[in-house]
Amino acid sequence: MRWMAMAAGVMVLAGAGMRMEAQAAAPAKASPNSAKPAPMMVTTGSPTAAKDRPVLPEAFAGWVATDKPKVLTDAAELDSANAAALKEYGNQGGIVASYKRSDETLTVKALSFQDVSGAYGAYSFYRQNGWPKADIGTGGTSDKNRVLFWKGSTVVDATFSKVGPMSASELRDLAKDLPMPQGNRALPPPILAMLPQDALDKQTTHFAQGPSGYAGSGGVLPPELVGFDRDAETVTANYSLTSGPAVLTLIDYPTPQIAEAQYKKIHDYIKTGSGAQPAFPKPLQDSDQASLEVLRSGPIVALVSGDAIPDESHKLLAQVHYSAELTQMTQGKDNEIVKTGQFLMGVAMLVIIGCSAAVLLGFFLGGGRALYRVARGRPVSSVYEVEFIRLHLED
Repeated sequence: MRWMAMAAGVMVLAGAGMRMEAQAAAPAKASPNSAKPAPMMVTTGSPTAAKDRPVLPEAFAGWVATDKPKVLTDAAELDSANAAALKEYGNQGGIVASYKRSDETLTVKALSFQDVSGAYGAYSFYRQNGWPKADIGTGGTSDKNRVLFWKGSTVVDATFSKVGPMSASELRDLAKDLPMPQGNRALPPPILAMLPQDALDKQTTHFAQGPSGYAGSGGVLPPELVGFDRDAETVTANYSLTSGPAVLTLIDYPTPQIAEAQYKKIHDYIKTGSGAQPAFPKPLQDSDQASLEVLRSGPIVALVSGDAIPDESHKLLAQVHYSAELTQMTQGKDNEIVKTGQFLMGVAMLVIIGCSAAVLLGFFLGGGRALYRVARGRPVSSVYEVEFIRLHLED
């Protein structure tokens, strides 16, 4: 009976495995009451990164595309004047679409980047100081009829023929469908966390990953002095101090050793003054020379410039401090760890169900046999029917 129970358990396990394989292999059948297919979306990027591609619908918030959205793969086609900067930020092409509603028009350009850092950098490159903040996507701004915002690894540049009170709400409707990257590609630039927050004007923050982006966003130092060929990243921000405006530049290098070497070059360049080669860029020329100061903290080199008095400039620079921290990368719902856990849970549930079925089958089969023997007037178990041959050797 034990062998019969084990065989029954194996049959149950095999049947359950066949049903699971059949369900996995069978295509999903459409329900008669299923929803109608969504409007067609146009995407960019490689097939392996479909979920990270920017999308532009053919219609949203009353706007209807006049033509099919155009997919562009070259940064020069998206913005020929700033193609070099876009490539530094990791541009992967984009989509351009024109929309119409009544007698109004709207042009939308969606630029795709490799990660969140590149998207934020491109957004900060296009955003000019003084543009007001707009609550769209992760961050937005506007200048008359032009609205600029970013979300995930996508930057959207929209130009209205006429801006209305609902324009921002309409773009928020567009932003909600933009994809979000996963893993380390979803992390913002770590150097942003190094900026002191007191008196910071957040609408003046510019992040650069190359010389074109740095120079185009108003960098203070000559690009060749920064060391972008050594994988440097920079962030520049304005501060409204009591004695006057100040500009803080942070440069992040891969190692403290590289930072030390670049710090000496920048320090000597600043101390040389008007006779420095190359010549001081205009931001340095317009600064109070007594307030210029350079500091290194770990792999970070910081420079303060502007018109603030030396004491306040020094206090601002003193707030820059590097501390190594571990950052937990967010994991998407479809990552390999989650898939492995789900598979193991499925195997465990299958084993539990199979063992339970085997126990139940053994109980019912064994119990039925016992009842049958009792009904025939025999012992419950055949163990009690064993006959022994007794030899009366005492005689």
